[in-house]
Parts: sequence; structure tokens; C-alpha cells
Amino acid sequence: MPLIRLADLAQQLDAQLHGDGDLVITGIASMGSASAGQITFLADSRFHEKLSTCQASAVVLSAADLPYCKSAALVVKNPYLTYARMAQLMDTTPAPAEDIAASAVISPAAQLGKQVAVGANAVIESGVILGDNVIIGPGCFIGKNSKIGTGTRLWANVTVYHEVRIGEHCLIQSGTVIGADGFGYANDRGTWIKIPQLGTVIVGDKVEIGACTTIDRGALDDTVIGNGVIIDNQCQIAHNVIIGDNTAVAGGVIMAGSLTIGRYCMIGGASVINGHMEICDKVTITGMGMVMRPITEPGVYSSGIPLQPNKVWRKTAALVMNISEMSKRLKAIERKSAKD
Repeated sequence: MPLIRLADLAQQLDAQLHGDGDLVITGIASMGSASAGQITFLADSRFHEKLSTCQASAVVLSAADLPYCKSAALVVKNPYLTYARMAQLMDTTPAPAEDIAASAVISPAAQLGKQVAVGANAVIESGVILGDNVIIGPGCFIGKNSKIGTGTRLWANVTVYHEVRIGEHCLIQSGTVIGADGFGYANDRGTWIKIPQLGTVIVGDKVEIGACTTIDRGALDDTVIGNGVIIDNQCQIAHNVIIGDNTAVAGGVIMAGSLTIGRYCMIGGASVINGHMEICDKVTITGMGMVMRPITEPGVYSSGIPLQPNKVWRKTAALVMNISEMSKRLKAIERKSAKD
């Protein structure tokens, strides 16, 4: 991790410095594990008592927590956001690839921008256009006529099918597949007839996609991922899904085909969302949500039964199975009560 003076760090983070600006910061750590030379952060004032035992040389915190701090401090309005920016400044993650590996297979009909890097055993097919500073990790496959914008990075073994378009400054983690066939078939008296998927996938700018996520190409129109979208690991996004700008999708989410999700939504992990419907802007779906109908009003939506001891759950399940009969009995009592 790069060494940096605390005063220089404060200037880059637009933070108010309290203490010795000549302190050399060697790394970032949590409050519980930080040691001399490291910097940490306090994002929740409820835990300010931890400052008394924290061994970090400096702490990022709010003005309200400064009186409890015994070390040097950087005072900011939003400590957690500042932590994110500080981590970017001090990031030591290596690039997925450097230069162009001798074992990379690059079609003479591909166009590579300036300072492009391609890792070992990657394959770049004909008609591909890579913008400046694109990095393609080892073992990646970039299919015919695909386009990847300036500054985008692909980690190892990412597969990008033909005709896919990926925007600028995206980050795609290992094992992700973009542009595979959507699940399109017609049934002919019990035999499944494949429908070729003739659309593609369009990914906007500053999109991040986690490891082993799959985004299917459209059947006729395109699957579209908006600008600033973040998608976690192992998600399934079916053909013709549209995800609006700056929406966040947690791990294990399954989206059925022809679903439209608005902007600034947050989809909790392991949620399942039906297709051929719309979810409006600024909707939050909590973890393991099952969304079977359109959502037309912003807000927080939940479903499912929280974990219970098995004996309690069995009673709950029995009640649910009998809810129709219970409803009939209740209506009969209401009718009788109304007559009386």
C-alpha cells in the first residue's frame, strides 16, 4: 500500500486535519485491528467508545465524534464515503493484465486503442473494437464485432459473446458471461424448437459486474444495463431485461425475461423477479424477495417468512396451508353476525 502523509491525505479527501500532518500512513484497517501507522474510520457515532482503545495513528470521523478521539483525526461529513475514496487512493490491486501477452490470440481485423493490455491465452475475434486503456485479463474471450469502451477492465476468464457493447470505465469480475443465448424456445407437440437470440447486450458506462454473473442477449431487441449499475456475484439476468441507471443488484438475484427495472433501485440478495413487467424508480426489495407483480410506487418491499425454529415453522406452514378454509369460516361468522 502506498505511503502518504496525513496532511496530503487530508487535502486529497477535502478533510479537516486535527493532529500531526507529518504522520506517515502505511495502510487502512478496521478499528479493532488497526495498529500504529494505519488509519481507520468511525462511520456510526453509536460506537464512539471504541475510539478509547483504538490503536490507529489516525481516524476518519465526524465532528460530533472528534471529542472522543485520542489520536490524529480527519474530520468529514460522511466518514463511510470518505473511507471509500481513501481506499481508492491507497488501493494496491494489480491490473488484470499488463502489455499484450505473447500467447494472446488477436485477430488482425480487431482494433485496439492506445495502451491496451491483453492477458495470456485471451482471444480477441475479428471486428472487435477496444478503446484506450482497456485491460483484458488472461483467458478472456471477446466475440466478433463486440465493442469495449475506454478504461474498462475485465478480469480473467470473462466471456463476451458477439456484437456485445460495453461502455467506458466498467469493471467485470472473473467468470462472468455477457451475451449468451436467452432461454427462448417454442414447443412443437412436446419437442422444444430453439429460437435464435438475435439481439445483443448493451452495458452502459461505469458499470460493475461481479464474478460468475450471466447476462443473456436479447431475443429480438437488446438486453440493456444502464449507466452506474452495480451487480454482485452469481446473478442471472435473462434476455431483454432492462436495468435503469444506478440500480444495485445483490448476489444471487434471478431476473426473468423482458423485465424492466427503474433507476436507483436496490435489489436484495437471492431475490427472484418475474418477467414481462415493470418496477418503477427508487424501489428497494429486501433479501429473498419474490416479486410476481409490477411495482408502480417507490418504497421498500419484502416477502418471505423469516427463519424460525423447525417446530414453530411447521405450525406456521400448517396455518398457511389452511388459510383458505379459515377465510371461509371467518366470512361465514361475519355473515351470521351481520344477520344477528
